[in-house]
Amino acid sequence: METKIIVSEKPKLNNPILIEGLPGIGNVGRVAAGYLIDQTKAVKFAELHSSHFLPFVLVHENSEIALLKNEFYYIKGKKAARDIIVLIGDAQSLDQVGHYEIVDKVLNFVEGLGCKEIYTLGGLGTGQLETQSPKVYGALSSQKLRKKFEAYGIDFSVSSKVGTIVGASGLLIGLGKLRGMDGVCLMGETSGFPIVTDPKSAESVLKVLMKILGINLDLKALDQRVKEMETFINKVESLQRKAIEEMTKGGQKEGKEDLRYIG
Repeated sequence: METKIIVSEKPKLNNPILIEGLPGIGNVGRVAAGYLIDQTKAVKFAELHSSHFLPFVLVHENSEIALLKNEFYYIKGKKAARDIIVLIGDAQSLDQVGHYEIVDKVLNFVEGLGCKEIYTLGGLGTGQLETQSPKVYGALSSQKLRKKFEAYGIDFSVSSKVGTIVGASGLLIGLGKLRGMDGVCLMGETSGFPIVTDPKSAESVLKVLMKILGINLDLKALDQRVKEMETFINKVESLQRKAIEEMTKGGQKEGKEDLRYIG
């Protein structure tokens, strides 16, 4: 199976912006994008499946199984405002080749919908306990964007904090730049400790994103929504760690394939 996108609806969008929020450090992007979808009642219109995700399915409480996937939602702008595409998901690629393949598929897809601008959401691990008002750092596809986005309170001294951005949040900006697409990566300060979902950091990122998009979200329900998402997110992360551990062992014992991580 290669990476493929299954489209359930073909929306007509007005100069859309892509917002990406996949699992990562502190699950900042995943939480922020998920809350944006909830609050705006965004409409799901496509799913991305890939053999570069880990080889297991999720089993829900009703015993129904589900593949790991990424999902595309759209939000129609009011009046003449630009529309928004939100990319959210259960997982990122297990390997380097997959990261490039998946991001290339995503860019092909959104470019076909008229997208020329990308905002990716993530966390910046500090290794310290969370603060009450985490900063939001930014990285740009071009310096021509810096003045505009500094006005939203984004700190662009990120190079002194981190030298690389791993995964979709960085590659969407970098590969999008090769296609002439403008991009900004928004990173909220977070501890970076394993399996710690950081709602405060997600809230800081959302506040900046609201200013950029010119929309208002009620953030009062964020903590409750995070608690609801946390169980699912932590389950996926735990399963992925176990699967990686099994694969690292070689997956073979006494000449037989070890499939204990399945199910």
